[in-house]
Amino acid sequence: MPRDNNRLSANDWLARIGLDEDGSNDLLLEDEPLDDLSGDPSAALQERFRQWQQAHRFKPGDLVVWKPGLMSKRYPRATQPAVVLEVLDQPVFDSERDAGSPYFREPLDLVLGLFVDEGPHRGDFLNWHYDSRRFQPWQPD
Repeated sequence: MPRDNNRLSANDWLARIGLDEDGSNDLLLEDEPLDDLSGDPSAALQERFRQWQQAHRFKPGDLVVWKPGLMSKRYPRATQPAVVLEVLDQPVFDSERDAGSPYFREPLDLVLGLFVDEGPHRGDFLNWHYDSRRFQPWQPD
């Protein structure tokens, strides 16, 4: 069957949106990738679990960043600090209705404020709710 030259293959399409092997996948931007996805992932899974289990007590005014490999949202950027505005005694739960979503029933117990660095709200100070288990205290370099 002759190939329609106006149609893109899956690989061509991925290359155009920057998800090919040579392009940069910026959906989660600077999140730290796993070193080796071709072998046994058990060590990496156990390390992510240890990071997930490491609890931090935050209070308003604290500066926080994502724990390595646990970034689940676009903002704040992986190394961008955010300020804790509020720690909720009772978490609110993400209203995502699809159990296949990573946000399904995610307990959002941390309200963070940060400056947006792109788009029409560039420079604005905005706040969002997050799962505190994904964050650690920010340490300046």
